[in-house]
Amino acid sequence: MPGRHVTDRQMRLYMQFRQTDPRRAAAAKAGFSPATADRIEQDPRLPSLKKAPRGRRRPDPLAEIFEAEVVPFLQASPGLRPIALFEEMIRRHPELDAGVRRTLERRIRSWRALHVAEQEVIFRQTHEPGRIGLSDFTDMNAAGITIAGIALDHRLYHFRLAYSGFEHAHVVLGGESFVALAEGMQNALWSLGGAPGEHRTDSLSAAFRNLDADASADLTRRYEALCAHYGMTPTRNNAGLAHENGAVEGPHGHLKRAIADALLLRASREFPDLSAYRRFLDELVGRRNARNARRIDSERASLKALPRHRSCDYEETVVRVTSSGGFTLRKVFYTVPSRLIGHRLRVRLYDDRLALFLGGTPLLELPRGRAHPDGRHDQVVNYRHVIHALRRKPMALLNLVYRDRLFPRDAYRHAFDALLQAGPERQACRVMVELLALAHERGCEAELAVRLAADLEARRLPDLAALRVTFAPDPAGIPHVSVHLATLASYEGLLGSTVQTGELA
Repeated sequence: MPGRHVTDRQMRLYMQFRQTDPRRAAAAKAGFSPATADRIEQDPRLPSLKKAPRGRRRPDPLAEIFEAEVVPFLQASPGLRPIALFEEMIRRHPELDAGVRRTLERRIRSWRALHVAEQEVIFRQTHEPGRIGLSDFTDMNAAGITIAGIALDHRLYHFRLAYSGFEHAHVVLGGESFVALAEGMQNALWSLGGAPGEHRTDSLSAAFRNLDADASADLTRRYEALCAHYGMTPTRNNAGLAHENGAVEGPHGHLKRAIADALLLRASREFPDLSAYRRFLDELVGRRNARNARRIDSERASLKALPRHRSCDYEETVVRVTSSGGFTLRKVFYTVPSRLIGHRLRVRLYDDRLALFLGGTPLLELPRGRAHPDGRHDQVVNYRHVIHALRRKPMALLNLVYRDRLFPRDAYRHAFDALLQAGPERQACRVMVELLALAHERGCEAELAVRLAADLEARRLPDLAALRVTFAPDPAGIPHVSVHLATLASYEGLLGSTVQTGELA
């Protein structure tokens, strides 16, 4: 039609109809005249290709500085951000308008597309069911989790199947140790009900020595034995290339965001104890796995059967209990009942606890401690282990090395400080030791701490006699037990009836 330009779409329709229809019919169907069809027959280029490129409508504001000043910066410092270059150009050339920033950013992007070195290409993989399981650790301190008011310094061990997306998360209190890897991985495999053919990690020091150029000689013996126990082939990605472990590195962020959302919905980051926090994570991960239940169930058919028992997920050592009522292990002093002084104990070190054995007899478990980051020693103290000895030597409390660790709650420590300020040191130590003994003997540690805090808030010193009365056993609550002894004649009667029954039989 006159006054209207032919579009690329019309021309493509014309060329399509021209294969079967005459020129006039094809032109009519495409919506233009036969004369236009004649011009198309002579020059079959699309209308958009016949237009001359539009020139600039205003002068280039970067014409004089881009090649002369910006490009040398880009060549010398490839990682320089465009905003930094923009600010530098504005400083050098105040006459430049602030609106030139976007123009400069587009020009830099175009230059880099043509002149930078070839970049690394990510080759996406097709995962087979039952083939690869991946493990990694991720830091969780930014989550702000607190346990009983104390910030929890921890990370998560994260296991994931590449095909189905099954995942498992385990709270790790220490570093990326073999014990944490073994415990977390075995928990994941037994929760899953099978083992993949290959287990992949990055260059974890818990699994690889990272010293030998020959990867086959770089495995630690314990990690190699752990994978062999489950029939898995141990592999790792190339050093420094985290994306090769992307099937677990990427889900780290998804899991941490899900945890952050769940904490916001919970409206609190405080947990009463570590077990409650672990239950919270288990429920969250369980809901995430439920969304992939069908895919996970289909992959289970391709997994290897689990062995009859778990492999060793602890380290074992032997310690001697000293006259100080405890032992030192890896720069941490642990108290134990004094009856064990002089004995050698077998200790199993887990990530979060120590299991103590006397020969083959299990004794008790202790929470695991760790030395300070600056190398200073630490203590894990239970006042119940030493309170009977302190009652004989109460002044030992004054300069006790682990005095601050001895108090089970802050209220006890504050009470001792108040006693020291108010009276003689000997009297303060005696009262404090008796308060600890009261908490131990009457089983009222938490209740007594509440009373001590209330007294301190009211600017009163603890009244030991009154507290003993308060937490003494209630006579009305003690049941009265009457024992009636049977006569010997009744036993003889029973014996006689047994003999008669035997004769009848």
